[in-house]
Amino acid sequence: MSGRRDFLNQPAPENYVAGLGRGATGFTTRSDLGPAREGPSEDQIKEALAKRAAQLGAAAPTAYGATEKKEEENDDDERFQDPENEVGLFAGGAYDKDDDEADRIYQEVDEKMDRRRKARREAREKAEQEEYERNNPKIQQQFADLKRALTTVSDEDWANLPEVGDLTGKNRRNKQALRQKFYAVPDSVIAGARDSSELGTTVADDVPSGDNESGTMTNFADIGAARDKVLQVRLDQAGSGTDSVAGSATNIDPKGYLTSLAKSQVNSGEAQVADIKRVRVLLESVIRTNPKHAPGWIAAARLEELAGKTVAARNVITRACEFCPKSEDVWLENIRLNDNHNAKIIAANAIKNNDRSVNLWIEAMKLESEARAKKKVLRHALDHIPQSVMLWKEAVNLEEDPADARLLLAKATEIIPLSVELWLALARLESSDNAQKVLNKARKAIPTSHEIWIAAARLQEQIGNTTINVMKRAVQALAKESAMLKREEWITEAEKCEEEDAVLTCGAIIRETLGWGLDEDDDRKDIWMEDARASIGRGKYETARAIYAYALRVFVNSRKLWLAAADLEKNHGTKEALWQTLEKAVEACPQSEVLWMMLAKEKWQAGEIDNARRVLGRAFNQNPNNEDIWLAAVKLEAENKEPEQARKLLEQARQEAPTDRVWMKSVAFERQLGDLDAALDLVNQALQLFPGAAKLWMMKGQIYESDGKLPQAREAYGTGTKACTKSVPLWLLYSRLEERVGNVVKARGVLDRARLAVPKSPELWTESVRLERRANNMSQAKNLMAQALQQVPTSGLLYTESIWHLEARTQRKPRALEAIKKVDNDPILFVTIARIFWGERRLEKAQNWFEKAILLDSDIGDAWAWYYKFLMQHGTDEKRADVIAKMILSEPRHGEVWQSVAKDPKNARKSQEDVLKLVVGQLE
Repeated sequence: MSGRRDFLNQPAPENYVAGLGRGATGFTTRSDLGPAREGPSEDQIKEALAKRAAQLGAAAPTAYGATEKKEEENDDDERFQDPENEVGLFAGGAYDKDDDEADRIYQEVDEKMDRRRKARREAREKAEQEEYERNNPKIQQQFADLKRALTTVSDEDWANLPEVGDLTGKNRRNKQALRQKFYAVPDSVIAGARDSSELGTTVADDVPSGDNESGTMTNFADIGAARDKVLQVRLDQAGSGTDSVAGSATNIDPKGYLTSLAKSQVNSGEAQVADIKRVRVLLESVIRTNPKHAPGWIAAARLEELAGKTVAARNVITRACEFCPKSEDVWLENIRLNDNHNAKIIAANAIKNNDRSVNLWIEAMKLESEARAKKKVLRHALDHIPQSVMLWKEAVNLEEDPADARLLLAKATEIIPLSVELWLALARLESSDNAQKVLNKARKAIPTSHEIWIAAARLQEQIGNTTINVMKRAVQALAKESAMLKREEWITEAEKCEEEDAVLTCGAIIRETLGWGLDEDDDRKDIWMEDARASIGRGKYETARAIYAYALRVFVNSRKLWLAAADLEKNHGTKEALWQTLEKAVEACPQSEVLWMMLAKEKWQAGEIDNARRVLGRAFNQNPNNEDIWLAAVKLEAENKEPEQARKLLEQARQEAPTDRVWMKSVAFERQLGDLDAALDLVNQALQLFPGAAKLWMMKGQIYESDGKLPQAREAYGTGTKACTKSVPLWLLYSRLEERVGNVVKARGVLDRARLAVPKSPELWTESVRLERRANNMSQAKNLMAQALQQVPTSGLLYTESIWHLEARTQRKPRALEAIKKVDNDPILFVTIARIFWGERRLEKAQNWFEKAILLDSDIGDAWAWYYKFLMQHGTDEKRADVIAKMILSEPRHGEVWQSVAKDPKNARKSQEDVLKLVVGQLE
């Protein structure tokens, strides 16, 4: 029998706990004595497992046999958890050796993969770190290059560095001291404080019922005046072409801004003492730190001068001359601060230290009072600085004898042969022959100077030699030297010649240089026309004339250029020059009826009727069957009281050029003569040929109206609106006819149909509003106006109607301000604003707005009429005559009242001035 004990009889191992492998712990029963034992702790379990692993020769397992590894966050998705067991589906499973081996294999794979990615990960992290440090450097890295640069600082520079002081507390104390300001209390304050505690013995007057409890009165007049002032400022801003509104101004008036600055500036004698002291300390620090800094000394001297301490300023600038003897600015400041006697001594010392300073020599010359002494100083200066052009010019200016001046200039050009100014000055003093020699020498000395060539051309013009084309040679020579100016610069030189009455030289410059740098592919015609317009805008009409002449040599058949040239001669030339230009124009462009009619009109206005007829005859030969020329001939005969000849011409025109316009002129001519039957017969014939001509329908209705046949007129208008649904004037005539006969309802219906046909017409909307207003239906008129402003928000006509007839007087200016913000440059609205200022007796403002309206669109006759009516009350005879002359040149053709007066057959023979006065009489 073996001596080994039975298993059950063997002693238990040390720290044995029954059921430990199954997770059981020790327990006691009620029969046991003493407290129950607790199970082993986690450390004891780990220690036991490690001892067992050591006996087996394996790695230390965890509580379930796997080797220890770093705990990671449990990122298990909630989708993989047991809904009844939140711990996990396999939390209660048995953990055996296979699971332990699988865990070790997975851990080894993870570690191997981590080692493989380590190099790339570290390289990426290093690159990211370097990028971050490069974008966000440390302070020490930012100043690394400056620290390295400190190695070049010398010991003297280190010694000159200022001492560091405690400025923080000092600045704070200075600020606190500035805040503590004390003022002398006036006697009235002391007396008021004394009387405040006394009891009064007088009886107070009753407070008026209109006063507030606080004892102040509300002045509504002042409030209204302030509001009007604000509105006026806003209107001025809007009228000046800006888009600024309250709080968002986009421009600043330079004059007003500088004026406000001048009001707020402190005078030099009232400079604050504290500011002067602070600046004095700063400047003293600058001077002490760098005594060789001349601007610091000058600033310190001027500060003392500003403070009224002239002696101190002189002392400072004297020290500056000791420290900065080579600075001419310091010496000039010292001369300025001293009187004449001391200034001469200072100037002498300054020249000793700076004998090459031109400014010091000139300042020394100015200190002398006698011409002889001035010349002596300049001669000494020229001995030291013979290459100074300024000194030579001053010396020449002091000479009274032209011969002496010529000698000086001759010597100067020998010493300074590259000075264009000296050569030109010498040429001006010489005779014509000698001047040519001088300019030839100058040209050889300075072959790249265009000024010398221009002076040579002007010299040839002065002596009357026009055979030599100097500018052509100049262009060739300058191009060879690569010294040609730009085209714009040559135009500027030509304008300078025009200012000095060198017209031929001006033309020669333009003729030889205008095409420089431009290819045939460029828009040369547009470029040259823009150049001419720019010259006209600057008042250089000869230059513009030369530009047009050159352009017309290149573009001979350009009607646009001929019209522009004729317009220049008409506005800024003579009558003969205009005729000559137009003759050349009709020869170059014989098919342009506009040029023919311009020439005929100019001849007719000059009183040469026969020549005007000959011009039109030549135009007929070049442009047969042209309606414009036919009508011009008819107008010429009608204006000269030849009705039968005009009637024959119209009859012939209807046969050879049967256009609707010719028929309309025929009808209008018969109406002017008073033959309504013939006019009606002609209009009926014309409507059979041109049923879509709205003006013919209007004429037919007007003929019936003037003859008193209102039913026939209604029929004509009704048929016309069906044939021409887009004709706004035809709809207006139809509605006004119905309103005239008392049928307001039908007139309203006509306008409703018209607005459906032409929904965006401000004239139709305005007429609808006026119809309701004339019918005393103001509420409907306001409703229609609201709809109209929604449909056509940029109509000045609608805003004018609203301002004058639908708004209270106090609301007109705010409404005008609102309108001018929404409407972009409308002459009718500008006239309305002018009338508002006129009503307020602000005559200058009103005149400015009237002129703005006329400049914006000179074709609106109503604007001219309102302006003339204004001048009849508040203008002079000269101003009224000037307005009439400008109006005749503009020839206005549009405007509500203007068209109704000008197209009336009774006013057919009246002049523009007569029509203007008739319109003024009908304005409301």
